[in-house]
Amino acid sequence: MRKDLHMSTGKLLAQVSHCAEGYWTRALRRNAHLEGGSYRCEMEIPQGIFESYVEGAFVKTVCEARNKIHLLKAKTAAEEVGLVENVDFGLIFDNCLTELTPEEPNGTTLTGIWFRPMPDDVAHAISKKYQLYR
Repeated sequence: MRKDLHMSTGKLLAQVSHCAEGYWTRALRRNAHLEGGSYRCEMEIPQGIFESYVEGAFVKTVCEARNKIHLLKAKTAAEEVGLVENVDFGLIFDNCLTELTPEEPNGTTLTGIWFRPMPDDVAHAISKKYQLYR
């Protein structure tokens, strides 16, 4: 999460929640089909993710990025270890309807990046230059 935005506690928590949901909501959107007024979704979850995350500890880490450039370095690090944007990770943009000022041409601001559940060695390869958010 970007530290330079000085988000209020509530705003920060909402943005972190978007990150926590990012992987699962993207997977649901890719696999959902409307059938008779209800959505039906069948998705394949790798055994390791299911056993260690869904049935396990739900481990989450929130790290701080000094600014947008520092945050985007996490995106580059993810791509360097072979992760795919919008599948394994994704950028979170706020619509700037409350307290943030738009930075992007479309009126949004980049606030964070989400990652799918992953093995510790992969997570550490990406996050080694980031500290826990304080």
